[in-house]
Amino acid sequence: MEAIVRQSYLDKIERYLGKNTIIILTGQRRVGKSYILRLFRNKKEADNQANVIFIDKEKKEFDAINTYQDLNSYIDEHLDNSKRNFILIDEIQEISEFEKSVRSYYEEADIEIIITGSNSNMLSSDLSTLIGGRYKEIYIQALSYTEFIRFHQLPESDDTLSKYIQYGGLPGLVKMGLDEQDAREYQLDVYHTVLLKDVIMRNQIRNVPFLENLVRFLADNAGKVISANSLAKYMKSQGESVTSTVVTNYLKYLCDAYAVHKVNRYDIHGKKLFETNDKFYFEDHGIRNALAGGTREGDIEKVIENVIYNHLIRLGYEVRVGQLQASEVDFVCTSPDGRRFYVQASYIIADDATRNREFGNLRVIKDNYPKYVISMTPLVTRNDDNGITHLHLRKFLAEGL
Repeated sequence: MEAIVRQSYLDKIERYLGKNTIIILTGQRRVGKSYILRLFRNKKEADNQANVIFIDKEKKEFDAINTYQDLNSYIDEHLDNSKRNFILIDEIQEISEFEKSVRSYYEEADIEIIITGSNSNMLSSDLSTLIGGRYKEIYIQALSYTEFIRFHQLPESDDTLSKYIQYGGLPGLVKMGLDEQDAREYQLDVYHTVLLKDVIMRNQIRNVPFLENLVRFLADNAGKVISANSLAKYMKSQGESVTSTVVTNYLKYLCDAYAVHKVNRYDIHGKKLFETNDKFYFEDHGIRNALAGGTREGDIEKVIENVIYNHLIRLGYEVRVGQLQASEVDFVCTSPDGRRFYVQASYIIADDATRNREFGNLRVIKDNYPKYVISMTPLVTRNDDNGITHLHLRKFLAEGL
């Protein structure tokens, strides 16, 4: 199968080469970090002035590299001082004290270091303690809608959008095909790998049944405001006695593994962040659907909200949940240059009651920032409703705002 280039990520890597910066590709397992690293490797191997040292810790040929001493020995053996050396290491967190090697080679001339990792804690503690801010994180997400179309060679249509909503954006599905049973088996395999390697083993979790129940609860309640206290009370009603501290820790572990993302609430009128009661969205909504089970008829709005959240992040926006006194706006977004706008997610605006609810929440915000409603309402592409832009989900996913 012909390789499909995710050019935007390769462009980001090239942008930071030669700037005395360690480049780290982060994100959940199986979203395409290894694929992007291999594409970069292939490009550099075609350059006669480049020497590529590639280590993939998920391949058995590199099983002997378990410590930073092993890593140093392997790199020293393959360095070429007559060329520009590119050290590429996939899933580096599998190597004990890897940060010592990274720091050592980072100090040497004519060496570029690009690594991948599936746990954000690797950056906040393992690595940054030794190298400070001398790294650039590039967050790799599951496939966007347009990438999904290219990977699966599908037309841009309502049917393709329905498939994307149902199956999500794990790149590996292109080999499995979009068969319901095969897709679900693959998605659950990925989920269990993430849970085992990046949550349970890394954090030495003993109460695995509770962790699994917690993830399924998050799948059933994606996009709903959740507090650690309410979760602890719910789990107690299910016969699982845990403290709110344990719940908070487990939620953090899941976020560190990029399996789910926590979104803080923002008081629109008071212009301040709330410290409790957040929303959680899944990195891949296909995995979320596999965990929730069933069809999307009963939870389509949850999935649409998850899809919109991920795409807003993909577009580079900082995203929070907007809190009004008596209601809520799904997303308060801020662009890199500081511009703000509001987004409300909906399925279909089919009657006046739905229209009043979705558009009404935005109308009570008395400022001049842009406001959007994104839905799957038929015959809508991009309409103006008294200053509020109504976008079809397909158009948003294909063209942004």
